[in-house]
Amino acid sequence: MRRAGATAAGVVAGALLLTGCAAVDLPLAGVRMGADGVPYALIRPCGDDGYGLPSLDGWARGAADGPVTTGWDVEKEELSGDASFPLFSPPQAWEARHRGARRLLSGHRYSLVFAHYVTGDSYNGIVEFSAEDIARLRPGRVWADGRAMSLGEFERLAEDSC
Repeated sequence: MRRAGATAAGVVAGALLLTGCAAVDLPLAGVRMGADGVPYALIRPCGDDGYGLPSLDGWARGAADGPVTTGWDVEKEELSGDASFPLFSPPQAWEARHRGARRLLSGHRYSLVFAHYVTGDSYNGIVEFSAEDIARLRPGRVWADGRAMSLGEFERLAEDSC
């Protein structure tokens, strides 16, 4: 398994192992480039599901076992609703803990993840990307599920994944 969502996925995976359930990874998170040149995170939980433990982890490409060098994490588990915010500035109410640079770094891989855990209905919303993937996005495009797509395609993908 790739290093996706190490922080939140690790916590969720540990809880799931204790209960014998397995969370599935769904393309419910995306990244787009804003008209202002700032990358934005998109989070789309299923319906009105609550979620928690959102995080952004970034590490140098080729350092698969190396430390996370940039990003943020949130310990809150009772979040709700769709979210769209500058990638390195999650909502203030989330009380994110930041680490490293607060910008995309060339030569780095990133993973944006959030978790929904309910016995028998658990999933992680996840998107993996590089700084270069996001830099190549045209206006109005979203990176999700390993590819570029329109915002409408992303919304349909997220809805159909639920």
